Amino acid sequence: MTRERTYRCLNCLEHTITREFDVSHLSVTCPNCDSFERFVNDDVYQRFQDYEESPPESLDWSRLDRTEKLMVSERVVRTTRTIEDFDIEE
Repeated sequence: MTRERTYRCLNCLEHTITREFDVSHLSVTCPNCDSFERFVNDDVYQRFQDYEESPPESLDWSRLDRTEKLMVSERVVRTTRTIEDFDIEE
């Protein structure tokens, strides 16, 4: 039995789609906002939201832009890395 994965539009943040495969993101036209956008894996998006609400102590989260935050969230969710594995370089 294949588990379905949910992906969320990064433009409107409202529309989600489900697929029977597991990837970090998809690029498709969102039927809600009508833009060709990246749909991020919802597990990654939820981790991103968790960090936004309660920034990790080991990383200066506020210095990262949205793309960098999503990349860190993706690595934490989809690999064996932890938030402590990341540093911000000057």
